[in-house]
Amino acid sequence: MICLGIESTAHTFGVGIAEEKKGKGTILANIKKSYTTKKGGMIPALASEHHVLNCGTIIREGLEKAGISMKDVDVVGFAESPGLGHTLRIGAMAARSLSVMHKKPLVGINHCIAHLEIGRMLFGADDPILMYASGANTQIIAYQGKKYRIFGETLDIGIGNFLDTLARHLGLGFPGGPKVYELSLKGKKFIELPYVVKGMDVSFGGLLTNLKTKIDSGKYRVEDLCYSTQETVFAMLVEVTERAMAHCQKTELIIGGGVGCNKRLQEMSKIMCKENGYTCFIPEPQFLVDNGGMIAWQALLQYKAGKRTRLTDPIKPYERTDDIDVDWRD
Repeated sequence: MICLGIESTAHTFGVGIAEEKKGKGTILANIKKSYTTKKGGMIPALASEHHVLNCGTIIREGLEKAGISMKDVDVVGFAESPGLGHTLRIGAMAARSLSVMHKKPLVGINHCIAHLEIGRMLFGADDPILMYASGANTQIIAYQGKKYRIFGETLDIGIGNFLDTLARHLGLGFPGGPKVYELSLKGKKFIELPYVVKGMDVSFGGLLTNLKTKIDSGKYRVEDLCYSTQETVFAMLVEVTERAMAHCQKTELIIGGGVGCNKRLQEMSKIMCKENGYTCFIPEPQFLVDNGGMIAWQALLQYKAGKRTRLTDPIKPYERTDDIDVDWRD
């Protein structure tokens, strides 16, 4: 069975082709193009225009990469939640069009859960916890009681948006996380910053205000601030992840989301897992960032479990991870 999946929750328009045979998954193609800027942040309306201009090309490239045509596709999947309404609508429109034109069943899925399930598929992980660190989302997720429960999350902004906002204040472009990482490599001095962990949750808003004040004062090297920022916020994430794994009695960790590409976050996560005897799974970057491959695989899982999406069903920009009934797992 083959699924074409479309990702458009934010700045990336991606198309993935996934194939399932006897319970085993393979990603045949994973093509994407992302909206970026040289200065400033992401403007949702412009990101949606980017997707409109590129969706047809990306779909064709995905099919060509997989060496198939639409007649070989059994299911069309798309990310229906959560995300920016402007960009979600473009992916939904493209998926609905393909469904009608080629008479294929349609399956809308939750983007956050797809990050976890693609990790399970790639590594054969049994029952992992997901450290989900992306632009708008920061969650520690585990399977309990037929749902993916959230055992810790941000109380304000996502860690990716936090890093992007910091980069914007420094005059860098979007996305800013990779640029903050590059500057951090030149940092030599750790500067103490607010460390905000409240129970199992984290908060970045006060830290961001503190950093802006320090930047504007001109008293600190930017490289040192970037280095100190990463050490602080990643320690916060690893701390709550470690406690969640102990509480849930899980021994496998999967990292997901674009911020998961950060080498320092990966290093700190591996250290924590090694000290506790856990296994740390880190997908390659193409599956950490927003991508169509994970959407296609998740749509296949839910299609086989009986999920169908009607053409008139709305997108769900604010749907939470723990709103979904997990009926595709034993």
